[in-house]
Amino acid sequence: MNLCEPAEDFLAAAKNLLGPAGWRAGPEAAGYLTEPRGLYQGRAALVARPDSTQRTADLVRLCAQARVGIVPRGGGTGLVGGQVRPEGPTPILLSLERLGRTRAVSRADEAMTLEAGVTLAAAQAVAEGVDRLFPLSLASEGSCTVGGVLSTNAGGVQVLRYGNARDLCLGLEVVTAQGEIWDGLSPLRKNNTGYDLRHLLIGAEGTLGIVTAATLKLFPRPRAWATGFAALASPAAGLALLARAQEAGDGAVSAFELMPAFGLDLSLRFNPGTASPLAAPTPWMALVEISGARPEPVAEALEAAFGAAWEAGEISDAALAASEAQRQGLWRLRESLSEAQKLEGGGIKHDVSLPPRRIPEFLEQAAALIERLAPGARPCPFGHMGDGNLHYNVLPPSLAEKGPFLARWQEISEAVHDLVLSFGGSISAEHGIGRLKARELARTADPAKMAMIRRIKTAMDPLGILNPGVILPESP
Repeated sequence: MNLCEPAEDFLAAAKNLLGPAGWRAGPEAAGYLTEPRGLYQGRAALVARPDSTQRTADLVRLCAQARVGIVPRGGGTGLVGGQVRPEGPTPILLSLERLGRTRAVSRADEAMTLEAGVTLAAAQAVAEGVDRLFPLSLASEGSCTVGGVLSTNAGGVQVLRYGNARDLCLGLEVVTAQGEIWDGLSPLRKNNTGYDLRHLLIGAEGTLGIVTAATLKLFPRPRAWATGFAALASPAAGLALLARAQEAGDGAVSAFELMPAFGLDLSLRFNPGTASPLAAPTPWMALVEISGARPEPVAEALEAAFGAAWEAGEISDAALAASEAQRQGLWRLRESLSEAQKLEGGGIKHDVSLPPRRIPEFLEQAAALIERLAPGARPCPFGHMGDGNLHYNVLPPSLAEKGPFLARWQEISEAVHDLVLSFGGSISAEHGIGRLKARELARTADPAKMAMIRRIKTAMDPLGILNPGVILPESP
């Protein structure tokens, strides 16, 4: 069913519903209509900023009656364009930023209930306030929000030990496309009462319902970390080191990040005052972290893993953080890599996952593929090797060649994705589908899966008002 342009009487009713502080338009709305990669410029007749779940539901009901599209927005940090709508009938942009309350925290339940607009950093602070850990951690945690990370099923650097956002959520409060409120907030670990709607809505990117609050898991806070940086003989040696670290640490490895030499060079170049922790250049490196209750066991575990890898010829050098400042310095090299690539001029990015055992072979074949397609282009694959998630980014041969290179985004991405799929991987690991990958999903996904996705969308959002064009591509 076709969406409509917002009429003046609709906009007047929406503004009246939201109140003077509850909406933005014109120049005040501009900051809500961009996305980090600059691939899309959003449009909105109004930026709605409701301050409660009930007001959100009332607004959705108003939009449904007028058949006006809604683009939900968390912190705006998504990398696949799911938070903007560049074309088609003008939507309402629904910002959840004013839903920022902590509703409950319970150490007995090991759970906390937060509204969707709470930032991830603030969620971590709420957990820390009761001496607990909320382990989801992303580079954008100061800006991304609870609703956004759940709607995209975000991953981050500690998936290896704690899981994705989906694994950290016990319950949801959601506004449906009809303007109903589903109160599924609960700290229960076991609840087999029919379909698990929570898992249907997590990762749906706002296309099936709007997350307004969530009950999230808490964990005991680690009291100690052992963090090291190792020079790898090869990506295959990285897999061997990961296995050694898991065995020595009794499964307590919380992060295992793979970096290439090119990535380290970029991080060092764009972070004045940093230095390589290794004595000599090396083609590949791993940042490894083990956490636990006491310093001695985790330090001994990491030292044992590095020692065994050294004797086996899997690593040629290693550095262990001797202080929190050194630990943060090692993490800075990894976490600044995305920004460093942007400062280098940017490139074509891929968020993919593979069976970890196949990553070394994939990297070899992908490098050859890129060289055939775009001689001189510079791959910069890095990421969460422990859970199989690679950010396979490719920079142009030079800044002067950036324009022609980026013009081949679709061609190069399709080739990379086809290779990923041939290895039994996924074209989206932790960033979602959004607008950027909607047609690629339709091209590559199992037809039966796409048919089920369409039927679910039609059943839950028959008017198609929720985030139109995201996950399911709109007709040209």
